[in-house]
Amino acid sequence: MTLVEELQGFLKEATTELAKPNVDVEAVRVTFLGKKGKITGVLKSMKDLSIDEKKEVGQVGNQVRTAIQEKIEEKKAAQAAAALEEKLAAETLDVTLPGAKPKIGTPHVLQQIMDEIEAHFLGLGYQIIDDPVDSPEVETDEYNFERENLPKDHPARDMQDTFYITPEILLRTQTSPVQSRVMEKHDFSKGPLKMIAPGKVYRRDTDDATHSHQFHQVEGLVVGKNITMADLKGTLLSIMQELFGEKHQIRLRPSYFPFTEPSVEVDVSWNEVTADTKPEDIKWIEVLGAGMTHPNVLKMDGIDPEEYTAFAFGLGPDRFAMLKYGVEDIRQFYLNDTRFLEQFNERGN
Repeated sequence: MTLVEELQGFLKEATTELAKPNVDVEAVRVTFLGKKGKITGVLKSMKDLSIDEKKEVGQVGNQVRTAIQEKIEEKKAAQAAAALEEKLAAETLDVTLPGAKPKIGTPHVLQQIMDEIEAHFLGLGYQIIDDPVDSPEVETDEYNFERENLPKDHPARDMQDTFYITPEILLRTQTSPVQSRVMEKHDFSKGPLKMIAPGKVYRRDTDDATHSHQFHQVEGLVVGKNITMADLKGTLLSIMQELFGEKHQIRLRPSYFPFTEPSVEVDVSWNEVTADTKPEDIKWIEVLGAGMTHPNVLKMDGIDPEEYTAFAFGLGPDRFAMLKYGVEDIRQFYLNDTRFLEQFNERGN
């Protein structure tokens, strides 16, 4: 067999190999076109040939090399196309099937209650004070206690034992300090002050089904001329009926708070009250504290109690949520258990 015939045989051999479905194209290339491949081996053996024979073998060798290279490129392209078709077939989307709906979250149930409270008071013309400047969670002893008519030796401080950072800096036990911060800035020549202060508060307490060391509070304050207990009662009745329903009533019972005088505990009827409901059939439950702002509190915030009067109240969104939705353990609100939280849609139903 001559060298020319041997080279032509390589082309047929390479063509046969490349025709196989799962051929290793790179292995074929190395076998025939590599530095130690078959074509290179033949071309190196031309040293004993005549000039004309060398010319003929070289020319055929180049033609065979080019032909094999073209067939290799064609095979690579065919394999790439086949792989793409296979991938497309495996990843084909059936556009006739319903799409997967994304899971959309809803506001936390406590946030829902607070939003409802805020919306109600915005409708009554109140300001919402919850910015970090006027409503800091890390508060001074002066604003948290002393401005609320609770001097350092006052026994009522024991009911609001909290977390101290220094003897004068602490985590606030109530949002009442916000009221003091806003009162001392308010320009009463432009009208009365009507505000609520929502936010987180902290008290050193043992966590159980009805107590938490961290909870939420919404405190309200109205300061103006000729503000009375009647204004307070009407305001509280409106928010209670907003949260629990128009057929629920409230009652005020005398109580004591250092920062209000007179002070009241506020109960809401557990059952609906109609014109036919007998007083002894009404079931009451305590929900909040309120009262007329103490003159000392007004004085400390630069307001003349002889000219202005005020009322204040404190709502507990956590407690309201427990009552409204029948939640028996306050800790459920803070465990981030989606099985519990998903029970409440955006309206809290």
